[in-house]
Amino acid sequence: MPPPGQTQLPDWDGLKLRVRTLIASHRVMIFSKSYCPYCNKVKELFRSMHVEYYALELDVTADGPSIQQVLAELTNQRTVPNVFVNGTHIGGCDSTYQAYQDGSLQKLLGDCKDAEPYDYDLIIIGGGSGGLACSKEAAALGKKVMVLDYVVPTPLGTSWGLGGTCVNVGCIPKKLMHQAALLGQALQDSRKYGWQYEEQVKHNWEVMVEAIQNYIGSLNWGYRVSLREKSVTYLNSYAEFIEPHKIKATNRKGQVTYHTAETFVLATGERPRYLGIPGDKEYCITSDDLFSLPYCPGKTLVVGASYVALECAGFLAGLGLDVTVMVRSILLRGFDQEMAEKIGAHMETHGVKFIRKFVPVILSLQIFIQVEQLEEGMPGRLKVTAKSTEGPEIFVEEYNTVLIAIGRDACTRNIGLETIGVKINEKNGKVPVNDEEQTNVPYVYAIGDILDGKLELTPVAIQAGKLLARRLYGGSSTKCDYINVPTTVFTPLEYGTCGLAEERAIEEYGKQNLEVYHSLFWPLEWTVPGRDNNTCYAKIICSKHDNNRVIGFHVLGPNAGEVTQGFAAAIKCGLTKELLDETIGIHPTCGEVFTTMDITKSSGQDITQRGC
Repeated sequence: MPPPGQTQLPDWDGLKLRVRTLIASHRVMIFSKSYCPYCNKVKELFRSMHVEYYALELDVTADGPSIQQVLAELTNQRTVPNVFVNGTHIGGCDSTYQAYQDGSLQKLLGDCKDAEPYDYDLIIIGGGSGGLACSKEAAALGKKVMVLDYVVPTPLGTSWGLGGTCVNVGCIPKKLMHQAALLGQALQDSRKYGWQYEEQVKHNWEVMVEAIQNYIGSLNWGYRVSLREKSVTYLNSYAEFIEPHKIKATNRKGQVTYHTAETFVLATGERPRYLGIPGDKEYCITSDDLFSLPYCPGKTLVVGASYVALECAGFLAGLGLDVTVMVRSILLRGFDQEMAEKIGAHMETHGVKFIRKFVPVILSLQIFIQVEQLEEGMPGRLKVTAKSTEGPEIFVEEYNTVLIAIGRDACTRNIGLETIGVKINEKNGKVPVNDEEQTNVPYVYAIGDILDGKLELTPVAIQAGKLLARRLYGGSSTKCDYINVPTTVFTPLEYGTCGLAEERAIEEYGKQNLEVYHSLFWPLEWTVPGRDNNTCYAKIICSKHDNNRVIGFHVLGPNAGEVTQGFAAAIKCGLTKELLDETIGIHPTCGEVFTTMDITKSSGQDITQRGC
């Protein structure tokens, strides 16, 4: 019988000969259908590999159904795409991708005389935490690896060594300056504990910066030594794709080299965003400049309400500086807003000034904030003019330093991704990936802060990098788990969190399906100095219909990161309110508050504490 839609019996012998001829005469032969997404995916794979293919679209070919029947007899496969490489039947979409992943596809393609070996198995663009972790893991699994890292200097000329944002201008110097501020508070507390000193205590910015930069320098050197020990090639050069599987590397002297690899990992991270107003790049600084600033910043305006903005404002105020935060709308967007407002209130009681509802943008030709230099110096004097978002009022004030912390942009737009077809989110420059960190171009992966819709945290990038290398080269199937990742905001009153913010929990579960337990607490260490009673706060958000499982954990108090880290493991294991109640607390500690919580928000009961 003829296939459906045909009235005459086909010339089966002629069709078989035609199919065999097509397979034999094309390096890559794809029997396809024009509307099939799996066919398009396979074509995209070969395009990304810079391999020519011939595709016969069976849905627009007169004898397409008969050809598909011949293929079924020949290969026992009735679906499309039906892929052949150098005469060898590969199979459908999944089989083709599996062959690509295990290298058998490349071997088949490599049978051709014009194939050339790659310089490296893996090239990683970006020498931050994620890139370094991935490179060392891949090298340990026997692969030839290169890492390229290049820091484009800030408008003020600041640059740094190997290790990425966290080590050089992020987590490490931030936590150390936060510690410097905490020591200042400890000095004040110490008098109540009997310590007596007569001379006035002063903070020396230059001594602190030198000590922190010396420590960071030791880490930079350690990373280079570690790469050398793992036989990873390191280039301090700017990488840019110029064709599939090939990059151009340009060093600081402008010297250019070219390198090829079978697989690439993008780990380029992010850099601070500027305001786009007159004077921002000429006179303002960002967190990229602050931690190595050779002079005390003096009276400082922090523009932004991100965690970077509040952390920097917090430790600068803790060091005794006059600090103001200019906020466009809300504090800590994306975090639990009850916790965010408590952080802001605490900072205000400790001397940080907040200016709300002023927006640092340009609308049409009207400038809503501008920065003018009044006097050069270290620091100099700057005049800031801003307009309210809610009315005609104008704000004018002089500062020594303006720190911009309004967000960060992914470093993906100038590395040639468009040349090889890697798609990015045009709004934010971030890279969409699947659950294995693979981009739309199969040989290119991405990890870290540049991932679209993923957490921007150093430990996440490290974990993703290690697991990616193990999947690529170690036979592992373990993927990075981006759920219930703990983090801490190192404001003067630290904020640790794991799981959902209360607003997000209500959105996902419905308020009626949640129970929120909460409590204020007073750290014992603060009782003798008599400060900040009923300021520290803890709450857990539980799902009523899932055995009161904890889906949100929040703590505001000293050492919040240390407290949160321990509970995060329990939350991964399915922590419930009952299990917390059964846990015996360590007394006297801040963490024990989670083992004694019995007041719910819905009850409306008073949570004020009168002792430890």
